[in-house]
Amino acid sequence: MWIKGKHYRSIWLDHATQIPQIIDQTLLPFRFSIRPLPDVNAAVEAIRAMRVRGAPLIGATAAHGIARAMVADGSDESLAVATAALLDARPTAVNLRWALDRMNASLRDVDYSHREVMALEEAIRICDEDVASCESIGEHGRGLIEDLAARKESSGPVQILT
Repeated sequence: MWIKGKHYRSIWLDHATQIPQIIDQTLLPFRFSIRPLPDVNAAVEAIRAMRVRGAPLIGATAAHGIARAMVADGSDESLAVATAALLDARPTAVNLRWALDRMNASLRDVDYSHREVMALEEAIRICDEDVASCESIGEHGRGLIEDLAARKESSGPVQILT
């Protein structure tokens, strides 16, 4: 998304603070507001309050929530508590469970002292994979829309209902 000439993702890591940031989607389209996710509780709240929307973004937010929990405490207990809290925020969300399972699997055999770094790396990978998937969908969709436009009998716009 481009805002005043600057590109934003739906979720990204502020490299100065190492804290994930989100666009608060409850305020769109009337207001653009960035919210930090400094801890797992902020990630839980963002998911529960629907500040993040869409299955992949919910999963990415949960991944960053786990990463933030590992900053505070890299223990198995902390991982389990964070996972349960995030899952409880939207228990039926498939991508949420998928991301939590992936984060847990990636951290299971990692020494506690390395979990913070490993969790952040995995959360970033999840986000980057989602961006690549969205770009692929857009490229595929563009071709379909161009084909529709070429086959139209009138010169008006291609109308799409989503």
